[in-house]
Amino acid sequence: MTGISTKEELFETVRQLEKIGGELAQVVWNDPEISGEEVRASGRFRELFREEGFAIVDEPRMPNAFYAEYGHGHPVIAFAGEYDALPGLSQKAAAHKEPVEEGGPGHGCGHNLLGTGCALAAIAVKRYLQSAAEAGEEISGTVRFYGCPEEEALAGKTGMAYLGMFEGCDFCLTWHPMTANRVLDTQCLACARVEYHFSGVSAHAAFGPERGRSAWDAVELMNVGANYLREHVPDRTRIHYAPLPPLFVPNVVPDRAGVTYMVRAADMPTMRSVKERLDKVARGAAMMTETEAEIRLIGGTCEVARNSAFADLYYRNMLEAGAPEYTEEELAFAREVQATLDPELLANEIRAYGTGGEGMAAGVEPRNHWMKVPVNSGSDAGDLSYIMPTMSAEFAAWAMGCSPHTWQACACSGTTLGEKGAFYAGRAMAGTAYDLLHDPEARERITEEFHANVTVPYEPMLSEDFLKRAAE
Repeated sequence: MTGISTKEELFETVRQLEKIGGELAQVVWNDPEISGEEVRASGRFRELFREEGFAIVDEPRMPNAFYAEYGHGHPVIAFAGEYDALPGLSQKAAAHKEPVEEGGPGHGCGHNLLGTGCALAAIAVKRYLQSAAEAGEEISGTVRFYGCPEEEALAGKTGMAYLGMFEGCDFCLTWHPMTANRVLDTQCLACARVEYHFSGVSAHAAFGPERGRSAWDAVELMNVGANYLREHVPDRTRIHYAPLPPLFVPNVVPDRAGVTYMVRAADMPTMRSVKERLDKVARGAAMMTETEAEIRLIGGTCEVARNSAFADLYYRNMLEAGAPEYTEEELAFAREVQATLDPELLANEIRAYGTGGEGMAAGVEPRNHWMKVPVNSGSDAGDLSYIMPTMSAEFAAWAMGCSPHTWQACACSGTTLGEKGAFYAGRAMAGTAYDLLHDPEARERITEEFHANVTVPYEPMLSEDFLKRAAE
C-alpha cells in the first residue's frame, strides 16, 4: 500500500477500490435478499472487512447486523451501509421490464450500491489511518462500517440502536442512490408501520349471513375512515395501506382479515398523533361491525434531524470529489430507460433539477436544493440522527426521472451507471471523514448544532416481537 497523506490521495484510494466495489455491488445485486433474510449479503460484507483487517463485532440477536472497526480513539466515524432488497421487483439490467424471476425480489432501492459506497469509504479511511501509523504519525480516530439489515422494514438501525450497537459513535455518514447529486440538511419523514388485525364470526354468506360478523367489513370500513382522515392531517403527512393475508372466498363471511398501514409525517410527535387517530378509526370500524381489533406496531423511525453545519462539510466534499463522467453507451442506456417513463413527469423532474437533462444528471445541485424538492420518504437513518450527528446525500445512480422502488431503478442499480454513483458517494464520504479527523472546529460546529436541534430523548419504536426476542 502506497502512502496516503492528503485528501486527494484518499480520493484516489477510493478509485483504486472500484474493482472491488464493482464486484461487491454485482454480487449483492445478483443475489437479492429481502429484509430479515440478508444472510449471504451480510456474510459477503463481513468477509470483505475481515480481509481488510477490521475487527468484526456481531450481535447474536440480530444475526444479519454487524459492525467492522479499525483505529483507536475519537472521533469515531460511522458509515451506515445497507443491503436488503425489495419483494416483487426482480429485474434484469435491461432498459425494458424483464424480471429475472417472476415475482422475485430485486434491488429497486439500490441498497447493493448503498452498502458498497459506504464500504469503500470506510476501507479508504482505514487505509489512510494505517498509512499514517506506518509513517509514524498517530492519528486519533476510529472508523466503523455498519452492516444494517431490514431498512425496508423500518427495523434495522432502530433495533441495532436499541441493542447498543451505535454506542461510542461521534458522527455518521451515509448516502442514497437517486437521480441527482445533492446534499440534504434534513430528509425523510418520521414513519410507522402498523398492522390492524380484525377477528369476527364466520358464516355461510347466503344460508346464514345474519350469523356472521365480517372481519373484512371492518377492514373496508377502516380504509374508508382512513381516506376521510387524510383531509384532516398536517402537511407532508402520508397514509397508505395494503391488505394482509389470508385470502377468502365471497360465499364465506370471513372471521379473520387484516390490513397494514404506513403513516408518515414531518416529525415524530406529529406522526405519533396521526397514528393514534388511525388507531381510533380501527376501533370504530370494529365497533360498527361487532368484531375485535388487534393493533400491532411493526416498527417506526424518526425523521432525520437537521444539521446544516454537517451538510456544509459534506457538500464541499461532493464538489471536491468530482462528479462522474459517463460513456455514450451508458447515456444511451439511461435514455432508453427514460423512454419508459411518463413524459410529463420526466419533464417536470428535469425542470426541478438544474443538472437535469437527457440521461444522467451532470454535476452537483446548488447547496440548498433540498428546500426546493424535499424528500418525503422514510428511513431508519432518522433514528441515528437522534443518537449522533448524521448526514446523508443523494448521488445519481439512476436515469433522471426514475423513482425508487421501481423496475427502472432496479435495472440501473445493476449497471455501471449505479456503480459510478456508489464510487462518487464513497469519495465524498471519505473526504468528509478526512475533514472530521483533522478539523476540530468543524466537529464542534456540527456537534453544537446536533445538541441544539435534538432536544428530546431518543425513543425507538419497536414491535413487541422484537422486544421479546431482545430480552431473551
